[in-house]
Amino acid sequence: MSGIQSATATMAAGAVKVHDHWSSRMGFIIAAVGSAVGLGNIWKFPYMVGQSGGAAFVLVYLACIALIGLPIIVAEWLIGRRGQKNPVNTMVELAKKNGRSRNWALLGIGGTLAAFLILSFYSVIGGWAVSYLVEAGTGSFSGIDKDAAGALFNGLLADPAKLLLWHSVFMALTIGVVAMGVSGGLERATKILMPALGVILLIMVGYGMTTGSFGAAASYLFTPDWSKLNSGVVLAALGHAFFTLSLGMGVMIAYGSYLGQDINLLRAARTVAISDTVIALGAGMAIFPIVFANGLDPAAGPGLVFVTLPLAFGKISGGLILGVMFFALLIFAALTSSISLLEPAVELLEERTPLGRVGATVVAGLATWALGIAALLSFNEWSNVLIFGQNIFDLLDKLTSKFMLPLCGLGAIVFVAWCLDRESVRKDLGLGTTGFRLWNLLARYVAPIGVLAVFWNSL
Repeated sequence: MSGIQSATATMAAGAVKVHDHWSSRMGFIIAAVGSAVGLGNIWKFPYMVGQSGGAAFVLVYLACIALIGLPIIVAEWLIGRRGQKNPVNTMVELAKKNGRSRNWALLGIGGTLAAFLILSFYSVIGGWAVSYLVEAGTGSFSGIDKDAAGALFNGLLADPAKLLLWHSVFMALTIGVVAMGVSGGLERATKILMPALGVILLIMVGYGMTTGSFGAAASYLFTPDWSKLNSGVVLAALGHAFFTLSLGMGVMIAYGSYLGQDINLLRAARTVAISDTVIALGAGMAIFPIVFANGLDPAAGPGLVFVTLPLAFGKISGGLILGVMFFALLIFAALTSSISLLEPAVELLEERTPLGRVGATVVAGLATWALGIAALLSFNEWSNVLIFGQNIFDLLDKLTSKFMLPLCGLGAIVFVAWCLDRESVRKDLGLGTTGFRLWNLLARYVAPIGVLAVFWNSL
């Protein structure tokens, strides 16, 4: 399949709106990998490994990706490809065709809303990365000590004007890419950003090999201490596997709606999962050698990137260049995910209102930007504004990650495994009898039970 091909035409305001498609299989794969690869890989994965006991967490995480993440991502793509519309319309039509309740539309609504809410605070963190890129480039990390590094980060959080500036810059980049469409925006951007991200990550890993602590980092990531394995570590690994593949956000349903029948969903899912995991592990091999070489704490938590690493960059030879490269890497990773998070809302507006692609992107982007202002103000001017005991930033994070994502992911796998005709699903997946039995085992039982475990833990 080459070029943008007409797939589904919908009527809005008297005009025909044509549903776009990915220009090629590779374009879709790169875009899907870009959606999966984000702050969760570069920022969150290393500190979760540090807080959860190292290699034991990593191995459980890999098992969760294979047993739970893969079936759900395939289910979401399958739903999107069958519907060929935004997540809400897709669920309405598929439920109707299969004699199911129209209430399944709530799955599309919930996923689209989750992506919108996540992007509102995700862009604030993306803005932090932009700010730190500037700080790294101007030499602010040179000779910095622990107190100064903490003061730098706390000073950023306490300054609403600065947070607003960088949040706005990051959202402007996101809106600009998404407005250009599927092949001209999402696909083209990820074809540039993902290779750039890979090159920078390789350079950072190469530097890690020169620190004298590369072996210690490899042992930390890949030699498990099973005494550190407990239910909390298992649930943390399961939850992160869910988050890192962009599941339950309407993103993969939206991306699936741009797919043609020539794409093998299982092979594509395997490629995305492997690529996402390799980049996460690569981030660990880039960060932990620096952490260990400088006597830093691998369990430093969210501050591992924004507080701890500037200390290392301020001490080591070539730290200015490495600091710039690392935060450029962080921005690229954040941007490849942010453009996918905006897509479900844009697709919905484009297909259900008179707005064209650019107009829908601007409206959805501005709404997200506005909610992001409330999120960034929760660190300073609105720090006393609490809802259910949470500031706005934390509320958005917990509402989505602990409730909306597990429920939407559960809904997607249950709908495909239990509500769609089994033979048609088998044909869609291109599986034989034995392979489909294994799929059914994972999709009907293993994945739903895993998701319910995450949700129960959240409660």
